[in-house]
Amino acid sequence: MIDVSKLALLASHTENAREAEALLREQFEFVDLDQASAAIVLGGDGYMLQVLHSLLESRRDIPVYGMNRGTVGFLMNGWHPTDLGSSLARAKSFTVKPLSMTVATVDGQQFTLPAINEVSLLRETRQAAKIGITVNKRLVIPELVCDGILVATPAGSTAYNLSANGPILPLDSSLLALTPISPFRPRRWKGAILPDRYVIRLEILESNKRPVSAVADQREIREVAWVEVALDRNKAMTLLFDPDHALDDRIAMEQFVV
Repeated sequence: MIDVSKLALLASHTENAREAEALLREQFEFVDLDQASAAIVLGGDGYMLQVLHSLLESRRDIPVYGMNRGTVGFLMNGWHPTDLGSSLARAKSFTVKPLSMTVATVDGQQFTLPAINEVSLLRETRQAAKIGITVNKRLVIPELVCDGILVATPAGSTAYNLSANGPILPLDSSLLALTPISPFRPRRWKGAILPDRYVIRLEILESNKRPVSAVADQREIREVAWVEVALDRNKAMTLLFDPDHALDDRIAMEQFVV
């Protein structure tokens, strides 16, 4: 049960979000994030991802309830400022586990970053990227010539992955989507659906001639040599949704949008 007397309120810097924040602060008392039992987030999907990443970095495991004051708002609920307490009491919770991206650059640096939606590799110049794909230490595609490739979670499968013609994954499917971006060779390869226990390694071929960047949601590392992607089972986030606006239902219904 969420203690409604210990809610934090976070808002993006857009005019709509700031106006909504002011309205809610007139009606409710809020606490600082480090004292909160749950967080109310006002903005769009981009701001929601920022908040979730900040919670991952601070290791705060509290439920997050978003209200859309942005554009698409796929990860958000609708805007209803007057019944916040009853909305939280009726909300359905979903646990989302992030990906972990380990990346090495051409000059030998290494980074590990989380990704809630997807890890994407993208060519940095006009020349196509060449990428070798290994799944669970088995080389499955020696050379993919493409603009890039991405690994998406079920929660992120309707974002960049869907725009790249990747599959929509049910939220509780325990699957990952491996989706090429504008593949040139092999021409017929459309990607793969993999169990989320698999480790995916992406080797950048001719990395000096054909530089590639790696992006974990909104954080980019340039001129990479290789990337490993795996589900991070030690971290989890809880998202709250209205019963008529549940994330699993929204993901499923995206398959019928024309």
